[in-house]
Amino acid sequence: MSLQGKTLFITGASRGIGREIALRAARDGANVVIAAKSAEPHPKLAGTIFSVAEEVEAAGCRALPLQLDVRDEQAVRAAMARAAEQFGGIDALVNNAGAIRLLGVEQLEPKRFDLMYQINTRAVLVCSQAALPYLKQSPNGHILSLSPPLNLASKWFASHGPYTVTKYGMSMLTLGMSKEFKKYGISVNALWPRTIIATAAIEFELGGREIFRYARTPAIMADAAHAILSSSGRTITGRLLIDEEILRERGVSDFEQYRVDPDGGPLTSDLFLD
Repeated sequence: MSLQGKTLFITGASRGIGREIALRAARDGANVVIAAKSAEPHPKLAGTIFSVAEEVEAAGCRALPLQLDVRDEQAVRAAMARAAEQFGGIDALVNNAGAIRLLGVEQLEPKRFDLMYQINTRAVLVCSQAALPYLKQSPNGHILSLSPPLNLASKWFASHGPYTVTKYGMSMLTLGMSKEFKKYGISVNALWPRTIIATAAIEFELGGREIFRYARTPAIMADAAHAILSSSGRTITGRLLIDEEILRERGVSDFEQYRVDPDGGPLTSDLFLD
């Protein structure tokens, strides 16, 4: 189970889970395309496409930092073409870029819903469509989107229905593409964390770093993504996976290593999980 010599195109890879997936792939010897909007340092958010590229290269691997807005389909197609030209193809697309605002219909501005829909649901279609010609040529093509299982309990719609719709849209596209792309031998899956993950998005949306005491590090998602992306022959496809679930299938039983704070108390479950 190795990604050595494979080329991964990761959106939203300048920080958080995307960065961690990039670094995990680099430890295998993969080529990594770091595609994100963050080309300049942010006053509150660490990480840019260039800083992550430096980290990948420090691991002895090749990196291609690309500033990219996943809402722009022409820019996405150009980025895919540049990545394929640089590395001789694309073996995996990781749809990690995301937008979140946990408000209900009464309070959410329509333009914010548009942003979430475009970066979450629509970008899965746009990026997958643009990557498809290259994934068809890969002997082991993968598409992995960071989206949840489809839990239709009303509580997941009551307080933040608009966000729920955009994330579930990603998962529904995942199920559809797994069937649609079967003839090309491409595996298509989604991945979601069992617990909240210590990222900037969680810090700012849920109210500060105190919640990190009850969170896991992004490393668990990177290890789970690695397990999926290194599988072959569509042995894993059409699944809306939980990080802990796929790692248990791979023999992992000790998850304490992923805690942010070993003394932080009970972990907080992520959204959409009962």
